[in-house]
Amino acid sequence: MKASHVRKLIKPIENAYSEMFSGRVYRVGKGAVSVRNHSGEAEQTVVGVHGFLENHCYFTQAYEGPTTELILLTCSNYHIPVNGVTPETPYWEVPIKHLEGTIEYDACILNQALSNLPSTRNIRVHGHSRGGAVILEAMQQWPELYEDVEVVLEAPVLPQAKLHALVTTLLEPVSHGMWPWLIRLINTAPSSAYGQTFFGKMNPRKKQLLSKLFSATKDHLTIVRNIENIMDWMARTDTSVYNNIRHGTFLIPAVDRILDRTAMLASARQSPTTMRIVETEAPSHFITLDSKEWVPGFETLPAAAQG
Repeated sequence: MKASHVRKLIKPIENAYSEMFSGRVYRVGKGAVSVRNHSGEAEQTVVGVHGFLENHCYFTQAYEGPTTELILLTCSNYHIPVNGVTPETPYWEVPIKHLEGTIEYDACILNQALSNLPSTRNIRVHGHSRGGAVILEAMQQWPELYEDVEVVLEAPVLPQAKLHALVTTLLEPVSHGMWPWLIRLINTAPSSAYGQTFFGKMNPRKKQLLSKLFSATKDHLTIVRNIENIMDWMARTDTSVYNNIRHGTFLIPAVDRILDRTAMLASARQSPTTMRIVETEAPSHFITLDSKEWVPGFETLPAAAQG
């Protein structure tokens, strides 16, 4: 990548979205992990891994129960979407050797969080889109950690899958130097110009979270690196990574204009029979934001099943 392109790409992007948050925020490498306060005694732990250009608020309304301990990842070089909390550095943080902005780097953040933070043994890890790939990569890095963990992969980036043809067509002519210009253009255009095509039917929560997509990262370089790494990871990762999953669910949308739905399903079908494939009626890539009804109940969690 040319030095002049890199200079343009590392220009900071201001944080444009945050919500009130009650809990603790830990800095881990170039990312963060937030642990939300819960009013009842925790019965289950959910770890949420957001997707490309999203933030951890994607999961907050889907898991509001007073007995749910919610742990939320902020991927590397993304803004932490919280108000009123000062991030702290945890004693258990260990340096990460991978390149920041990659699925491999964020998988290390997830593994540090999962090995240190849950206070229950009833654990679900829920990843949306790129977050699905982060979970699969994390399992590959540390399989034993996931032996009793339930996994929810929602409209996920999967091994041997691909981007939707619309997205590929848009990205093909974009050189590195064009990114800052393109993002400024997108940010000044009304989201109605492209929203319906890629995001499907809007609702208040979708509008709130998806209108600030291009200010989720701290710089444009992270956007470019995320995209290139997603495409590379899908191409070179084998479906044998599924062998590390003990139990869980693939949530597949009825319509997806971000990722190729046919390739997503074909990849999911290579997984062990302990993984359920649920073809939802969700009209977009953002299943949880379309309707919380698609989020599996906790009766599927390992401890509940044993009970």
